[in-house]
Order: sequence, then structure tokens, then C-alpha cells
Amino acid sequence: MQNVNVGNIIRELRTERGMTQKQLADKMNISDKTVSKWERGLGCPDVSLLSELSDLLEVDIGKLLSGDLSPNDFVGGNMKKTKYYVCPMCHNISLCTGEAKVSCCGRKVDQQQMQKAEENEMLSVEVIEDDWNITVAHPMNKEHYISFVAFATGDRVQIIKQYPEWDMQLRIPKRGHGMLIWYCTRHGLFYQLI
Repeated sequence: MQNVNVGNIIRELRTERGMTQKQLADKMNISDKTVSKWERGLGCPDVSLLSELSDLLEVDIGKLLSGDLSPNDFVGGNMKKTKYYVCPMCHNISLCTGEAKVSCCGRKVDQQQMQKAEENEMLSVEVIEDDWNITVAHPMNKEHYISFVAFATGDRVQIIKQYPEWDMQLRIPKRGHGMLIWYCTRHGLFYQLI
């Protein structure tokens, strides 16, 4: 860990938020000399202060300690290329159109690898009026269920949350061609083209 890089990040983020060294120090109940020492690269924040410092500066602790705030590379705006992250503990859903580090329930969450559904795994899609009616004969109990269904086109993603012990049946407006995406709590992320 390079103290100078960490110090530069602290100074940059502190000034972006319009805080003086004294104001930051007062919020953390430390001396402004301590903040000055960090910013000059003569020391680094104690581990016990990192969480509070990252909250005050609105930065991820990992980014703070790496001394690197470079932005992610732009990966384009095609929503069909959205990355899906699902917490293995609570099944919380996070989406990202670029690179991201996601955590939930105190754990790092990895990007789900989307698999093309085999014929026997596909959701049943039929047109009713101007909607797609989507059903599946999939277990829907607390141990094994589909937690969400999404429809992605080039410019949008629509997500419909599902819950265990509900019948898996939903309707979404028919909008051209796209990807129907769903997450099975036991087998992962699947897609089919419609």
C-alpha cells in the first residue's frame, strides 16, 4: 500500500466535498494533524477508521486503499450486455452496464454467467392481446425457485421480481425482439431469445 497514493485520494475526495482537514478530522474525532499526515503520505489511516473515512468521503474502502480512482472503461450502452449480480444469501439483484465490484450481505458477489436455456428449460411464452404471457412448470418453493424474470432489448431492461410459493406466471408488454432472462436460485442465470 503506497501511503502517498492513499493520501492523494483522501485530499482529492475531501476537497471535492468542500471539507477542510479540520472539518474532516472533527467528524472523525481525530486531530487535523493526523489528516495532514495522511495527505502528505507520512502515514495511513488506522484500520478502525477506514469504514468511517470511506463513508465520509463516499468511496469504496478497496479503492481508497489501492489509491486508484480511475473510472471504469465505457463498455457501451446495449442493455442486452447488462451484467447481473445475485446475492447467494438474500437473492438481492444488482445490474451493471460496465465493470463493477458488488457486495451484499457482507460478501463479494460475482457476476452471473448467463447460459442459453435448453429446449426443456425454456419459459413458455404466448401472445395474449399485446402482451407476452410467460409461464413455466418450475419449482417455486423456498429452496428452489425463479427469483426474477427480465426482458432486455438494446435500450432497456424490465425486471419482474418473483417470490417462492407464487405461481410463476406474468405478463409483459410485447416490444419487438429481445432476451428473456431469468434466475433460478439453484441453477443460475438463463436466457432465451424471443
